[in-house]
Amino acid sequence: MAFEGLSSRLQEITRKLRGKARISESDLKEVIKEVKLALLEADVNYKIVKDFIKVIEEKAVGQDVLKSLTPGQQVVKIVKDELVTLLGGEESKINFTPNPPTIIMLVGLQGSGKTTTAGKLANLIRKQGKKPLLVACDVYRPAAIKQLEVIGKQLNIPVYVNENTKNVTLIAKQAMSVAISKLNDVIIIDTAGRLQIDEQLMQELKDLKSNVKPHEILLVVDSMTGQDAVNIADTFNKELGIDGLVLTKLDGDTRGGAALSVKKITGRPIKFAATGEKLSDIEVFHPERMASRILGMGDVLSIIEKAEETFDMEEAEKLEKKLRKQSFDLDDYLSQLRQMRKMGSFSSILKMIPGMNKFKDINVDEKEFVKIEAIICSMTKEERRNPKVLNGSRRIRIAKGSGTTVEQINKFMKSFELTQKMMKDMTSNKGMMKKMMKGVNMDDFKNLKM
Repeated sequence: MAFEGLSSRLQEITRKLRGKARISESDLKEVIKEVKLALLEADVNYKIVKDFIKVIEEKAVGQDVLKSLTPGQQVVKIVKDELVTLLGGEESKINFTPNPPTIIMLVGLQGSGKTTTAGKLANLIRKQGKKPLLVACDVYRPAAIKQLEVIGKQLNIPVYVNENTKNVTLIAKQAMSVAISKLNDVIIIDTAGRLQIDEQLMQELKDLKSNVKPHEILLVVDSMTGQDAVNIADTFNKELGIDGLVLTKLDGDTRGGAALSVKKITGRPIKFAATGEKLSDIEVFHPERMASRILGMGDVLSIIEKAEETFDMEEAEKLEKKLRKQSFDLDDYLSQLRQMRKMGSFSSILKMIPGMNKFKDINVDEKEFVKIEAIICSMTKEERRNPKVLNGSRRIRIAKGSGTTVEQINKFMKSFELTQKMMKDMTSNKGMMKKMMKGVNMDDFKNLKM
């Protein structure tokens, strides 16, 4: 989980603060010392930590904080505000040109995840109504072109390939002509990487930049490399000039030093974060939401956005009608389960709910949902519509078909009966399900106090 170590340390500090009616200067000094240690343990650049602590001291040691009725909350707010600033301040979007195609050039070292990121980014941009074209300009790494073609096929996004030349500038220019003729309004160029930065790599990228004139140069860095990622970003920015960064493997980076250092060092924003292996596991980087997650305040807006992207409105309205008739069956249960799983892992969703981070013992086993799906799929249509017919022999057959036990089926059916009861209770509130599925006005949450 991203920022796990830092998050638990900072949340412990903020919990202590919130419980205090008054804070002395010695309390503040102790808190500031703990924040400093937490950041250093998270592999944040020492100079950045020094500056961060200096700002907090200047803002927190003032008499206004010490005399306020809620000094603990004041200090927590100061820490959060400075974390937001450190992470970039505001969300930074791609600058789409009014005269398409918009050209996005992905650069980075080998192994940073450029090719996969190219596919993820194309998939994300397509959801915004764009028509992307992927371009294979990694002509050195074995199977790089094939990998991009496979990703393009999985996503049903076209890939431009020319294996007859290693001239990447020529390939990119040909792709531009194809994009114009095929009405592709975004071109994503996957460039070659190296095991380390060298003159040949930089010169090739500089030549590509001067000839193609990309609107966005995004550096893809592996966040798990910590301070190395920061040094790589700094070198690329000085040598080539970048417009933003994409942090990959953020879900596996328990410390978070790269994310907290890279903006301050390079002056360039983190634009996207890759948070998993699926081609849908990429999100726009929101500094304020990330700071809230780190401090255990949750991320309600991201949950709502994921739900709006995932849930089918027609299905939601059908479900509401069925609920009113109190006919919620196992087919409906399976449909809702599948839609929920499209949002991502249940563990990651729980982490976004305000206050859930304090429950350290919560461990969602994703395999259990696979078992539930297997159990339902092993039933006949009649059994799914009317579970009351499930006698002993039917349960034995379903257990064999789903690779589970009768005990597991009994446990699931008890859980389903509770869900049915809850759904029946919800029908007393007219339109409740539709409102839940249709999403919530984002403005209602912007000033939400946690």
